[in-house]
Amino acid sequence: MKFAVPIRALLGVAALWAGIAQADVTLLNVAYDVTREFYKDINAAFIERWQKTTGERIAIEQSHGGSSKQAMSVASGLEADVVTMNQATDIDLLARSGVVAQDWRKRFPYDSAPYTSTTVFLVRKGNPKNIRDWDDLTKPGIAVIVPNPKVTGNGRYTYLAAWGYAIKKGGDEAAARDFVTRLFRNVPVLDGGGRGATTTFTQRGMGDVLVTFENEAVLIERELGTGQFDVVYPSISVRAEAPVAVVDKVVDKKGTRKQAQAYLEFLYSPEG
Repeated sequence: MKFAVPIRALLGVAALWAGIAQADVTLLNVAYDVTREFYKDINAAFIERWQKTTGERIAIEQSHGGSSKQAMSVASGLEADVVTMNQATDIDLLARSGVVAQDWRKRFPYDSAPYTSTTVFLVRKGNPKNIRDWDDLTKPGIAVIVPNPKVTGNGRYTYLAAWGYAIKKGGDEAAARDFVTRLFRNVPVLDGGGRGATTTFTQRGMGDVLVTFENEAVLIERELGTGQFDVVYPSISVRAEAPVAVVDKVVDKKGTRKQAQAYLEFLYSPEG
């Protein structure tokens, strides 16, 4: 059996490995799932600035997956120089594991969270199921696409926003639990990452609504073109912070603290 591999893809991989081989220093950024394109651009800008200002050639490798799953990988030994997650609890896990400083929130501005986003609904063009708010996600016959809240920040924020909606409507804890249970009963598949959920909704054609971060909805429109989907802003959402940290245990071992610190500081700059 023969497999055809696009020449452009092979050239891209070759160029990547050539860049890593020629670098004086290599950093690993372990990040959550839906930041692939974002950090691709950020990394290119930082590499150019770093070499221009220091003369040192640097390469940045990326690892992406569900935020909590990524944090557990780092806690278990994945040698990340920096972590860029989508919930503080994941970095707290690393602090408890002794690989990140206990005071990691104080290391960078805004509690070490350079970016924020919010949870939105992405529906198919024209909103054929008339999905407007969280109540609609619990109706019979509505298929909701959301990643697994056990291993992804995206899924966990969805859970918390739905819970908050039920409470604000006058419900107690039991009512909120019932509401969230009915919502997740409408989820046909729990993907292990936000990008997996995006693929399920946009490419596999499953579901009536994708619950995701606003920045991912913007990316979908940019990548797939306008006219296929609509964005719906529910009455209640959450502000999702994207915290970052230097992995002290790794950078002290590799001698890359200066570069890792500068890389995360770059996220707060106009170019970042």
